Amino acid sequence: MEDPDRTIYDDKPRVNDYMTRDVATADPDDTVAVVAERIADSDAHSGFPVCDGRRVEGFISARDLLLADDEAPIFTVMTHDIIVAHPEMQITDAARVILRSGIQRLPVVDDAGNLVGIISNADVIRSQIERATPEKVGKLKRTLERIHGVDAAEERRTVELAALTPTQTKVYTDELEGRRYELEHGLAEPLVVIDNAGDLLLADGHHRVKAADRLDTEEMDAYVVSLESRVELGMAETARQADLESIDGIEEVDYAHHPLVETTQRLQNRE
Repeated sequence: MEDPDRTIYDDKPRVNDYMTRDVATADPDDTVAVVAERIADSDAHSGFPVCDGRRVEGFISARDLLLADDEAPIFTVMTHDIIVAHPEMQITDAARVILRSGIQRLPVVDDAGNLVGIISNADVIRSQIERATPEKVGKLKRTLERIHGVDAAEERRTVELAALTPTQTKVYTDELEGRRYELEHGLAEPLVVIDNAGDLLLADGHHRVKAADRLDTEEMDAYVVSLESRVELGMAETARQADLESIDGIEEVDYAHHPLVETTQRLQNRE
């Protein structure tokens, strides 16, 4: 049976919520001179996805055009094996790829390899700002009140990491670097915590607290839902069964494959 206290966080923002759908592209047979002129005349583009119809074949950037013959078709100089995003990828995963790789734009392709949009670093920053709202906290509050028949209040406050009881047993090591970047650059959203009669249960933000712990951070900003009286929460039982008492007990998994990105080469290999 699903834990209703946790499932409200399963609906994470996706790439298709923030991507640009109207994407300028280049044709594989366009010449270097034609694409160079398009880039020079544009204030918004430093490169284009290269598509045969809607199928992504590569990406051409201004750097790829350097020293290339003006009459050469761009399929001979474009980057073929590129990083792409899937429309159902969580925006946080796309953010990690963009921030860690230095790539400013990721083409977004569907399962067939067809271009459906593009996600940029500006889109990622916008998503970070927009999702740091109390809306999902209000949903949590109402869910707790309805299921457990208890009044609850919500507030924004600073919490000590040492006082938190985690409700998730593991985090991915590769994701921690992205979370660390977000913390260092002020992009991280607040934690979400349930105050169950003094027991502070971490409902959302396990990667953030582990990354903060690496930075020797002792306190973090949080949205806190305080229950009027103590209730038995499913996520608290999860913590007890896993013997989770502090964030030190969260396992860092570095051997599991975590699907951050796909490449056009992998998409082609499926056929």
